Amino acid sequence: MTLVIEPFELQGVFLCRPKKFADTRGYFMETYNHRAYAEAGIACVFVQDNQSLSVRRGTIRGLHFQIPPEPQSKLVRVLHGSIFDVAVDLRRGSATYGRYCAATLTADGGEQLFVPVGFAHGFLSLEPDTVVTYKTDGFYAPACDAGILWNDPDLGIAWPLDPADVIVSDKDAKLPGFRTFASPFAC
Repeated sequence: MTLVIEPFELQGVFLCRPKKFADTRGYFMETYNHRAYAEAGIACVFVQDNQSLSVRRGTIRGLHFQIPPEPQSKLVRVLHGSIFDVAVDLRRGSATYGRYCAATLTADGGEQLFVPVGFAHGFLSLEPDTVVTYKTDGFYAPACDAGILWNDPDLGIAWPLDPADVIVSDKDAKLPGFRTFASPFAC
């Protein structure tokens, strides 16, 4: 098998591990195959690829999502460096509403995190010059762009870095807390 999918406790979030084929020249890895992902239960049709560079270790991006009518699922992977990647359940009525799951994604390991519609997503760069790419199944829609504060105590995310050492954009630092968020997502 060229793809191993591991579900998280939060229904719909998956850690995907494409198989690497290595030899003395380096490696080859099939990073995405629609048929393989669909057979594993991830049947999105991805329409946009995004890429970010976090120059400094400790850069936080998130917690982001798009609200209806333009929500997005994401398939996230690291091209250089590593991240602590987080998904937060925003689906009203879900048994795991307001809970999060996390995984470390590395360029060397090739792991990917699938974050479905109804979840906030964010990550912390664990190394300098970390490059992250992700596929989305919806186009970016500025009017639907939303987020929740990365360090909201109601979420209790155990980020693996002292909060005094993180770098956050002005936009992300001003995101609302979870308690005041009226979720448009339902189970």
